[in-house]
Amino acid sequence: MPAPFQPWISGSVARGCFRPSLQSPPSTRRRSRITIDLGFAPLPLGDAIQASVVDVPGHEGFVRNMLAGATGIDVALLVIAADEGIMPQTEEHLAIVELLGVRRGIPVITKRDLVEPEWLELVQNEVRTRLAASRVRWEPAVATSTTTGAGLDELRAALGRVAADLGERPADDLFRLPIDRVFAVAGAGTVVTGTTWSGTVAVGDLVRLLPLGREARVRSIEVHGQAADRAVPGRRTALALVGVDKHELARGHVALTGSGWHTATVLDAAIELLPSTRRPIASRTRLRVHLGTAEVLARVAQTPTIVPGERGLTRLTLEVPLVARGGDRFVLRSFSPVTTIGGGVVLDPFPPPRSRLRHRGIDAGQTLPARLSAFVVETGLTGISTETLAVRLGAPPGHVTAVIAEAGRDLLSSGGTVVQRKALTTEVTRLADVLRRHHEEHPLDPGMSLQALRAAVGAPASPVVIDAVLQEGTRTGGAFEVAGSVARLSGWRPAFDARATDVQQKLTRRLVEARWQIPTVAELEREFPGAPVRALLSHLAREGAAESIDGERYAAQGALAEFRSALETALAELGSATPAELRDRFGLTRKYLIPLLEWADRRGVTRRRGDARVLVRLTAGKGGS
Repeated sequence: MPAPFQPWISGSVARGCFRPSLQSPPSTRRRSRITIDLGFAPLPLGDAIQASVVDVPGHEGFVRNMLAGATGIDVALLVIAADEGIMPQTEEHLAIVELLGVRRGIPVITKRDLVEPEWLELVQNEVRTRLAASRVRWEPAVATSTTTGAGLDELRAALGRVAADLGERPADDLFRLPIDRVFAVAGAGTVVTGTTWSGTVAVGDLVRLLPLGREARVRSIEVHGQAADRAVPGRRTALALVGVDKHELARGHVALTGSGWHTATVLDAAIELLPSTRRPIASRTRLRVHLGTAEVLARVAQTPTIVPGERGLTRLTLEVPLVARGGDRFVLRSFSPVTTIGGGVVLDPFPPPRSRLRHRGIDAGQTLPARLSAFVVETGLTGISTETLAVRLGAPPGHVTAVIAEAGRDLLSSGGTVVQRKALTTEVTRLADVLRRHHEEHPLDPGMSLQALRAAVGAPASPVVIDAVLQEGTRTGGAFEVAGSVARLSGWRPAFDARATDVQQKLTRRLVEARWQIPTVAELEREFPGAPVRALLSHLAREGAAESIDGERYAAQGALAEFRSALETALAELGSATPAELRDRFGLTRKYLIPLLEWADRRGVTRRRGDARVLVRLTAGKGGS
C-alpha cells in the first residue's frame, strides 16, 4: 500500500477554515484573500492513499512562514497564475524546493478561465522551459480553474500517480516532529502540530522536547483531524502533551524520541549559493538558517570565500541552538536585506570542539561508512558512542550496525563504542614503551601492575576502549602479556646479576639484625649506594621475606611476628597501653615504635581508644566500644 505523503502548495489562495480539532487551533484561521501563514488539510486520493496538503504563503513577505511549512514534504505543487506567469516569488520558491531536496513536483497553472487559449499555451511553454533545467522531477503542468472546476480531476490523478510512485518512509527510525504550531485545547491541554518527519510515536509514550530540554507524555494523537493510536511518518500530526505549558514551546521546537539527540550550536555543512545571490559569503558573514520549522541566526566560520553559483564546506556557528541531524537539508537567507541566497546539507551536527573543518575529511559526496570513518579517526582513543550515530549520521538506528560493518576492518565496535584500530595499535606501541621504561627502572619487579598500566592509557579513553587496547596488546604474538594483576613485555622476566644477589643477601641480613629498629628506605639507600634498594625490597616482600609497614619502611617478616606476639602479650596483661607505656616496655623510641603500632592498627591487631591501644580480639569479645 502506498505510504501517506506530504504535498506542498506554493502560492495558493486560502479559502475558508478547517473544522475544529487538535489540528486547528481556535481563532487562528480566517477568510482572507491571500495565505499569510500555514494551512493544512487532508486530501483522499483513492486506493487508500491519503495526502496531507500544506498550504504555504506565496507572497515574498511571508517566505519565512513558507519555509516552516516546506519541511518534510514529498511533492511540491508549484502554483502559477495563468494571467501572471512565472513571478519572482515563483523563482524563489522553486529554488527553495530544490535546496530542500524535494524530488517530485507538479506545476499547477491556475485561473485558466481568465486567459485566452493562446496565452495559456505561452505560459505552459514558459513553465516547461524553465522547469526542464530543474533538479526536481516535474510532472507535465496541469492547467486548472477553481471557478469552473476544469483540470481538477486531472490534478488529482497526477497526485495519485506520483503518490503511488513514492517509497515508504522507514517507520523504524527515530521519531521527529518539527513543531509549526502550539496552542491549548480545553480538555486536551497543550497541543503541538507538525509533519512527522520520521519514526512513530504512540499514545502514552514520552517525547523529548528540544531545545526546551523537557519530557512530556503524549495524551492523545490526531492525524488529519482523526483520533489515532499512533503517528507515522509523512502525515500531519497533532500531539496533545501532558507536562508542558503552551507558553514554553514555539515554532522551531522539536518533539523527539530515542537517544543521541541534543541541540546543536555548531554545524559543519556543505552549502551552495544560488547564481542570483548578490554577493559571496566568507568567514564572519551573518546568515539566517532555516532548518525544519526553525529560523536561527548564524555566523559563517572556517570558510574560504564562496561565490554565487558555487559550492563549498562551511562551519555555521549558531546564535540560538536548534535540533539538527546528519543529512538534514536547510535553506540560507541573507541577514539584510532578507532574501534566499542558498542552502545546504548538514554533514555533522556535533563537530568536535577545536576541530578544523578543512582537516576533518568530510564532504557532501561521502557514503555514510566513509563519513563514519572520518568521525572515528579524529576521536582517537575516545571513540564514538554508537548511541549517537543514528542522529549524527542520519541513519535509522537499525542500520547503524550495517554502516559500521561497511566501514571495514579499520573500525572496531565494542561495548557501545566505535574506535579506530590504528588508534589501538598506536596506543599499544606507546604502552610497550611505558612497560620498557618500567622494566629498566625496576629490573627486579615481575612487571607493572595492571591497574597502573590501565591508568597509563591515553585519556580520555573509556573503560571499554582501555579493554580493547589491552586485548590488542596481549593477543597472540602481542607486544605484552598479563599474568594475574601484573603486565610485562612479552617474554620479559626479572633477572638478578651477581651484584644484585649479593646486595639482596646483605639487605635481608640487615633487616633481620635491625629487628624492631627498622631503617627507612632512604637510610638503606645511603648504606648501599648505587644498588636498586627499592626494587630489592619489593622483591623481598613478594618472596615473603619482608613486609612493607608503611611507604618508607620494610621489616623482616620474623621481626614483625615477634613484635605482634609481644604486643598482644603486653595488651592482654595491661588491658590498654599508651605509646609512652609501650615505649618503656619495649625499649623503643617513638621513631621506631609509632610505625610498628600503626602497622598493627592496619593489620587489625589493635585499635586506638583515645591515646591508648587495645587488642581488637578483646574489644570484640566485649562487644566493642
